[in-house]
Amino acid sequence: MCDQTFVAATFGPCECCEKASPLMNIYIKAEAINYCSFCVEVMACAGLTAGESVASLKKESETLKKKLEEERGKLSDIELNQVAEKVEVLGALAIKTRRVLKGHGNKVLCMDWCKDKRRIVSSSQDGKVIVWDAFTLNKEHGLNLPCTWVMACAYAPSGCAVACGGLDNKCSVFPLSLDKNENLNAKKKSVAMHTNYVSGCTFTSSDMQLLTSSGDGTCALWDVESGQLLQSFHGHTADVLSLDLAPSETGNTFVSGGSDRKSNIWDMRSGQNVQSFESHESDINCVKYYPSGDAFASASDDATCRFFDLRADREVAVYQKDSVIFGASTLDFSLSGRLLFAGYNDYTINVWDVLKGTRASILFGHENRVSRVRVSPDGTALCSASWDNTLRIWS
Repeated sequence: MCDQTFVAATFGPCECCEKASPLMNIYIKAEAINYCSFCVEVMACAGLTAGESVASLKKESETLKKKLEEERGKLSDIELNQVAEKVEVLGALAIKTRRVLKGHGNKVLCMDWCKDKRRIVSSSQDGKVIVWDAFTLNKEHGLNLPCTWVMACAYAPSGCAVACGGLDNKCSVFPLSLDKNENLNAKKKSVAMHTNYVSGCTFTSSDMQLLTSSGDGTCALWDVESGQLLQSFHGHTADVLSLDLAPSETGNTFVSGGSDRKSNIWDMRSGQNVQSFESHESDINCVKYYPSGDAFASASDDATCRFFDLRADREVAVYQKDSVIFGASTLDFSLSGRLLFAGYNDYTINVWDVLKGTRASILFGHENRVSRVRVSPDGTALCSASWDNTLRIWS
């Protein structure tokens, strides 16, 4: 989304012609190089055969893309709501605010639940990361980062560490201690380093590996202990704004979405983009796997949420209403997968019936944009973060 997009202009000597000029950061076989625009164009044309041009290759790729969409269209014989016609309609939902967490001095940008179903970590534009006890509302830990706009935070699976990052282009890991007076900043470990802001982070099935997404258009897998880059993922043509790991314990795939309006599925072992979906009309702000891992949903600035079936390799549902005109910034599924909670820029959380495609409820309470919604690990509560400087717990 435009409010969270930042451009880092790099100026210096080109690694090819050595002239000082604005540089483009590109990757060749996972190796980063900095070339000026002229040298990039020369390099792109170097491998062309007689009669070929960059324009002709672009035209050919567009033709192939259209053929692929036509083949996908032939398989689009039925929509999800048609299959679910005989499914019983949901009853009235009695979801209310049960807790309001106050403590941040500016917009809350991200939050995550601990696996113990009780603790929450949140990050804010005030440069602070807070670990909360959701039952008592106590602040258990407070971390000050050297930059504002801490856009990403995540709890480790063990609950013994948190990761966070933002405009400093880094993602750092903080081990948590039972001693609430201990200086956690002294134990900070810088793990990930991108060439632009860090937009998202999540641990894999263990505390030892960290997955990050960035405004530099890439995602990356890091070893937490050594800080070594294990795998990089290149395929987006603009800022990557969100990622989510496949839910199975042995899952080796993740989904990412970004400002290029694409959602990509990646193989973590090979670094390859194995599936790609492009049906949104604006930036994709959030992506989230369905609990079974066979599908995922995306939220976009085009005011829609879309549901994609990985086995059918296509979009199967769109969640939208004429009255919903503001962008969707975040989403998450209920534990059963029947409900989809989506936070919008009009300060509301819409609850969608995944099967029927209809809106089941609207949650009011926040006084500014809803930046994050996450269902607790046991499925009994929903936590939302907002630009009104608060977090709310619903059930």
